[in-house]
Amino acid sequence: MAGSITPNRPAADGRQRRPLIVTEDEELLDDLLRLCAAAGAEPEVVHGLPARRGSWEGAPLILVGDDAAARLRGGTRREGVLLIGRDLDDHGIWQRAVALGADNVAFLPDAETWLVDRIADVAEGVGRQALTIGVVGGRGGAGASTLACALAVTAARAGRRTMLIDGDPLGGGLDVLLGGEGAEGLRWPAFAESRGRVAGSALEESLPELHSLRVLSWDRGQSAAIAPSAMRAVLAAARRRGGVVVVDLPRRVDDTVAEALDQLDLGLLVVPAELRAVAAAHRVASTVGMVLRDLRAVVRGPCGPGLDDEEIARLLDLPLAGELPPEPGLPDALDGGEPPGGSARGPLARFCSAFWGRVLADAEQQGGGA
Repeated sequence: MAGSITPNRPAADGRQRRPLIVTEDEELLDDLLRLCAAAGAEPEVVHGLPARRGSWEGAPLILVGDDAAARLRGGTRREGVLLIGRDLDDHGIWQRAVALGADNVAFLPDAETWLVDRIADVAEGVGRQALTIGVVGGRGGAGASTLACALAVTAARAGRRTMLIDGDPLGGGLDVLLGGEGAEGLRWPAFAESRGRVAGSALEESLPELHSLRVLSWDRGQSAAIAPSAMRAVLAAARRRGGVVVVDLPRRVDDTVAEALDQLDLGLLVVPAELRAVAAAHRVASTVGMVLRDLRAVVRGPCGPGLDDEEIARLLDLPLAGELPPEPGLPDALDGGEPPGGSARGPLARFCSAFWGRVLADAEQQGGGA
């Protein structure tokens, strides 16, 4: 990954969550150490049962080389044990896994990517994934970026871990809208060539912090092309941190935007209450809906006679997320350094608070994010 990010971080309780490696096979040990490094984890290595009291019981994940399986038979059984082998044709390894009490068998090199993810999950202490919301405009100037910022600001003000991701390279930068274009931290160009897994804690700590939330935006240089793999890696890392993630999306859908849409829990299509805007939004909804199953309409008022929020949602064949009322004085507030949704009493913030209340309650009932 581009940039100078160190992925190895302690868990939330301040202790490093160290996987345990048990093997005397030096070649296998080298491979497992390499995979642990890729996952940002510093393992403990032993050749038999650990001499240090509590190592076997307390390790979040135990990687047992097939050479050590026989020596560990009869030991304390526990979850989180993986038996690591190399020979796909060795059917006896499954019997040894049962005798050991292993959760699964991983064959190298085929399972390297899967194993890195497992190691990284325990190193980061991954829990419930973030509830991830995407916002897209039905037409240019619909106010999608403003709503995305307001949703993030409102969530952060309520004490939730919040990350705002700018998925529109032509939008001017959400850090500008939040009044933080000069804030220290990495922008998208640092992640443009990301491959594989990005550590969630390292991503969060590397980004600018504005209004109690973390923001991944664009710099003021030339627009960098973000590969689909980079969007996938970055957004997956953001989601692993829990809380909420808000993504501001462009109206066009290319391979990179499709990667973002694929990781959303739901999307909001912002539509001004105008017939021409509804016609434009219908095209956007058709394209976005091919990837995103849960897309809802946000109607930006004021609504005129005969074209209210419910009628607009019906014309778009989308569920209605609500009517976004106008907020007088918003341009002046932005010029004065107040972010969208910065006034808890304003119509924009009240809309966002009500929205979060509904979707977070639904997520809790379904056992989802946040």
